[in-house]
Amino acid sequence: MIQETTLLSGKSIKDVIIMGYTALYRKFRPLNFSEMVGQDHITRTLKNQIMANRVGHAYLFNGGRGTGKTSAAKILARAINCLNPKDGEPCNECEICKGAISGSLTDIVEMDAASNNSVEDIRSIREEVNFLPTKAKYRVYIIDEVHMLSTGAFNALLKTLEEPPEHVKFILATTEPQKLPATILSRCQRFDFKKISNEDIIKRLEIVCKESNIEITKEAMQIIATLSEGALRDALSILERCIQDGENQIDEDKIKDLVGIPKMVYVHDIVEAIIQYDVDKALVTVNKVLEDGKDISNLLWEIIKYVKDILLYKATNHVELYNEEEKQKLKEISEKVEKERLINLVYAFSELENEMKFSTQKSIIFQAGIIKLCSKLTVNHNNHNNDADLEQRIEKIENYLRNHTGNVNSYRQQPVGTEVKMAYNVPTSTTQTVSKNEKKTSSSPKKMETSTYSSKVEEYWPQIVRDLKQNGKIVLYTNLINTRAKEINDMTVGIEFPNGLTSFGKTVLEKQENIKELTNLVSMASEKPMNIKYITNVGNVGETKEPNIKSIANDSDIPFHVIE
Repeated sequence: MIQETTLLSGKSIKDVIIMGYTALYRKFRPLNFSEMVGQDHITRTLKNQIMANRVGHAYLFNGGRGTGKTSAAKILARAINCLNPKDGEPCNECEICKGAISGSLTDIVEMDAASNNSVEDIRSIREEVNFLPTKAKYRVYIIDEVHMLSTGAFNALLKTLEEPPEHVKFILATTEPQKLPATILSRCQRFDFKKISNEDIIKRLEIVCKESNIEITKEAMQIIATLSEGALRDALSILERCIQDGENQIDEDKIKDLVGIPKMVYVHDIVEAIIQYDVDKALVTVNKVLEDGKDISNLLWEIIKYVKDILLYKATNHVELYNEEEKQKLKEISEKVEKERLINLVYAFSELENEMKFSTQKSIIFQAGIIKLCSKLTVNHNNHNNDADLEQRIEKIENYLRNHTGNVNSYRQQPVGTEVKMAYNVPTSTTQTVSKNEKKTSSSPKKMETSTYSSKVEEYWPQIVRDLKQNGKIVLYTNLINTRAKEINDMTVGIEFPNGLTSFGKTVLEKQENIKELTNLVSMASEKPMNIKYITNVGNVGETKEPNIKSIANDSDIPFHVIE
């Protein structure tokens, strides 16, 4: 419950705040550390410091909006000046506490750095700190949004912040600590405020609604908590908007209409249409939502959340925030789609959200994205992109191996012709011979004589595959492991894949540069021009493509050479 205390005028604190009209987040601002929500790790430390009389000279409160930074700063300022503190809490009844709450105490100074960020503003503080406080024990400066200070203002604050007078305390609050200079951060005790959980926000909403005579459903409170994204102030602001029409009854539909969230039936129909590749149904439903004036960003947010819930239900058979009818629809749609498709949809919708952020025609981008997701070609395109990404990553590894390990060449490539000089190392009974008159110099590489090879393809093919790995050709090597080679005819070598060939492997091996690479290696090892053909258990995957005239010549056993 919100604590009520009596001011010197005889009125309660809440009566003073309520004079005129006051926003709910101000009306129900916590007055003690114990009333703060979701920040026990901070309030416990601050109370211990106060009770042990070890209060620091400078604090930095960091955290997202609406998490209690300013409230904690005000409570801390009162607690260290309170005449009758109890367990580290301010009494809120003494003259100092009442003056601080009403704003009449000049020893607690609140400054908004967003509008007071100049060097002159900080210099005025430097002049004031030399004077003793008028009533309180400490003069406390609460500087909100401190990251908005200019560079000159930060520099002017440094010395005072590092060694302030004993009667001065600084409490800085910010949502963006990364913008603060390291010299400021090192002079402060830093406390990081967490996002408030939905459970804690709901508990606080229950208290506020009870004291404000507001009737609200549990589903409505859950939606408010979800929309607030961990900021209690935002939750109270949404609640306040819901009662502006004079009615103190709030349900789920009222909140959705107020913030522009589409009805669940529309979200379900859109997701179901995408899963069934029904573009007409998807676009008709989208147009209905837009005609109702709903925000398209909220619609996309609801779609992403719904797809996530389908995935969650498919994995755990449990979801929250859905009635029995909606759960039945969720179950039916989860049985029609695979987990991989749902995951891909979440990523696709997230990419669509990023595209919409930078577009002035959000509805067009959104509808185009829906049409794309309703196309079956998108799935194949995504698979192709995945293969392309994998290939790029492997090529990066290849480049790294070449640059860092060097090329371990076991052969010397030479032009393919009628007379081919080979230096390809294969296990043979014939030993290599080196000319005795050959001179070794540092300026020229070592020359090797021609090696004699067996005519059997089966003997030199394993060595070719191994050398591909040594030379950093990881893509080719990984797709040729466990393959066998055999000579089909005098001009063609067949490469067999006993375990079959994946679509990715087929894409790699059919690239022209890879076909040329293997053709050259086989020709060099065979000491004559050769073609290659890929063979799997289900038939030929591909073969080297030749001009028609060359194919006729090969079929007729006519010697044929292409001069490039």
